[in-house]
Amino acid sequence: MKKYILPVLAVVMGISSCDFLERTPKDKLVPENYFRNEQDFILFSNSFYDNLFDKEPYEKQSDIIFQKGNISDELLGGVARQVPTVAGQGGWSWGQLRKINTMLGHMDQCDDPDVVKEYTGLAKFFRARFYYEKVKRFGDVPWYDKELGSNDPDLYKARDSRELIMSHMLEDIDFAIDALPAEVSTYRVNKWAALMLKAQFCLYEGTYRKYHELSFQEGLSADDYLRLAAEAAKRILTESPYDLAPDYGELFREVDADPNEYILAIKMDQSLSCVHNATGYALMNSAGCPGFSKKFIDSFLMKDGTFFSSQEGWETMSFVDQMANRDPRLGMITRLPSHVRSNSKETVYGPDIALTSTGFQYDKFVMDPMYETAERADMSFNDMPVYRFAEAHLIYAEARAELGEFTQDDADMSINKLRARAGMPAMTVASLTVDPFLVSEDYGYTNLASRNPSNLAVLLEIRRERTIELVMEASTRWDDIVRWKEGKCYEQPLYGMYFTGPGPYDLTGDGVADVYLYDTSTPPTYSGDVSFIQIQEITIDGKYVPYSDGIVLSDGNKGYVDMHRTKTRSFDETRDYLYPIPRGDRDLNRNLTQNPGWVDGLDTGYSE
Repeated sequence: MKKYILPVLAVVMGISSCDFLERTPKDKLVPENYFRNEQDFILFSNSFYDNLFDKEPYEKQSDIIFQKGNISDELLGGVARQVPTVAGQGGWSWGQLRKINTMLGHMDQCDDPDVVKEYTGLAKFFRARFYYEKVKRFGDVPWYDKELGSNDPDLYKARDSRELIMSHMLEDIDFAIDALPAEVSTYRVNKWAALMLKAQFCLYEGTYRKYHELSFQEGLSADDYLRLAAEAAKRILTESPYDLAPDYGELFREVDADPNEYILAIKMDQSLSCVHNATGYALMNSAGCPGFSKKFIDSFLMKDGTFFSSQEGWETMSFVDQMANRDPRLGMITRLPSHVRSNSKETVYGPDIALTSTGFQYDKFVMDPMYETAERADMSFNDMPVYRFAEAHLIYAEARAELGEFTQDDADMSINKLRARAGMPAMTVASLTVDPFLVSEDYGYTNLASRNPSNLAVLLEIRRERTIELVMEASTRWDDIVRWKEGKCYEQPLYGMYFTGPGPYDLTGDGVADVYLYDTSTPPTYSGDVSFIQIQEITIDGKYVPYSDGIVLSDGNKGYVDMHRTKTRSFDETRDYLYPIPRGDRDLNRNLTQNPGWVDGLDTGYSE
């Protein structure tokens, strides 16, 4: 099903960006007849919203949430990631940039200077956003600030340096910050959305340069970008009209985006087929059956602020014990034993482990059961966040910590605001200690641990907060892994719940079994009302016997849920942080060098 972003004015008019391009006669879309007034700019720019924001970020798989059957190429690594052969594939597409530059190139046709300033700012915001995605994916890319004709020699230019791209992005975003209105406009880009974009890409670039040890003879340093990130985030925290919503969990279920916390959101409307699949993805057995990893669940602190990994026997706790007395956000993001979901058809208690890859069923973005139609495929209509006020807190904290300048005052204006909202104790910087779980080979950040900075405990706690607070949102786990140079996290075990062996299990905490695991050819006789799940066996060739609704455990008939036990996974530190340029594009433009480690049969010229 096609999904559209509908900025507020387009909703009022009952059209989408694609509708506009289809309904307007082509002879009236020539530049000389267009870009005369604000309405022209609004309608033309709708496609930027529709195509440059991720409408389903929750579907991104990572080391903390993944599907039961197929997992992402990034998680598999190795031969799973290939050089695309066809031009324009694999993210190497430039159509939206051409539209942005078309709009910028015809600003002089409008006689209203205020309109020209605002929509120049909007176009430059989107150009910075476009290049942010390209730099994250490919590193060096060609910089284009004009609409190219079919015979323009710049079509065949080489990749420009990362430093040049970033410097132009800063120019664009600073113009946008100055030009865009400051009023709250939840579905339209404003000054604060521009500041969020600046804070995001400066944090990304600062940490990327720091951990990948990347520098340029001219231009800004890693610390320069971190300072810019902190400054932009602080402006949002201290000058903007936004505030944190009182309830973290409800924030993502509400039909309409909270205008207090959502700086920018994607508008959804079921009646106009502007929908997504977040509810169906969690509740339908045909939607991939995603689940959170044990690593993610165990990263949540206890409700008193202590480490979960300090609990005796934490590695093999039962589900009920594992989920007890934790950071309250755990129960807002995933299903606890006490979870109840009731609609006109049924009442479900606790998690439905048959619908997950791990047993840990997600609940973030899942709509209230009163909206029963949302439980079908592609029928959810709660708005999706692009930029949240909470993220500004996290960016500010991380940038200050990476600079080695994080103080208690910084914690109180950032991390502790988020913890207070969740009902968690405040962070006391002076008393922080390193959580061994977060630096372990199976669960932690080994690159950061190997660097052993003096403020290791602070950095680890900020990463913990970021991972929990922003899970499944537009600021993806993959982006964080890349910029932190923590690719080995993608080689860590994809474990789920722990089971001691065949038998009945209580997953709701009421003392009555809900699930019965068995490793025989047929289910055993059991008097209770349970769901029978067969433990899958592995054949001599390493494949599973394909039992319906079966489960795979790490140690045969006991251990952690380990649905991808036989899959070979790897991460190439010299290659996998960047993506390859399609061979077809390099065939067309032999000035394009390939990224390190990617072999496409052409020349072997590499670029950072």
